[in-house]
Amino acid sequence: MGATSYRGINYAFGLACNVDTDTGIRYGVIPVNDVCQAWCDDAEPVYPDPACPACGNTIEDPDEVETCPHCETELGPDDCYAEDALEWYIDSDGYQATQSANDTDIFVVKSPYFTYAQFCSPCAPGACHLRSPLDEPHEANKCYCLGHDWFEDGKAPYPVYRVGTGEIVEPE
Repeated sequence: MGATSYRGINYAFGLACNVDTDTGIRYGVIPVNDVCQAWCDDAEPVYPDPACPACGNTIEDPDEVETCPHCETELGPDDCYAEDALEWYIDSDGYQATQSANDTDIFVVKSPYFTYAQFCSPCAPGACHLRSPLDEPHEANKCYCLGHDWFEDGKAPYPVYRVGTGEIVEPE
């Protein structure tokens, strides 16, 4: 992971994809392994609504139902609850970030901090990949990021700037 002068290709092609339309700051994307323990400590799981395992229809009051009202399958006390989360998220301390259950990347969609990074691949059009910081700021590549305290050594692998003032934030 080093700084690059290559800004990448914005696969959003001018559309408002993976960008905060209020601020114009793009979403930052970072692999969960880069911040694993901090993410694991703070992220909350999101589970799907309780549903019948046979027909998939939502069960309104799963603790009170013995058979599915849609397909009449017999249901036990835990049959309607999913074992796996759909996603994990954080919404605190000025951060909003999410990780889909089938993805190893965290999308930072709001933060008190930003940086400048290379555009992501077509998989995240319009977002910037935090593992590829730019060696010189370019306004089109301004993206939300995680602060220094998210990293084990107390230093982010990219320059960190404060949203609102634009001042650089040094690691403590």
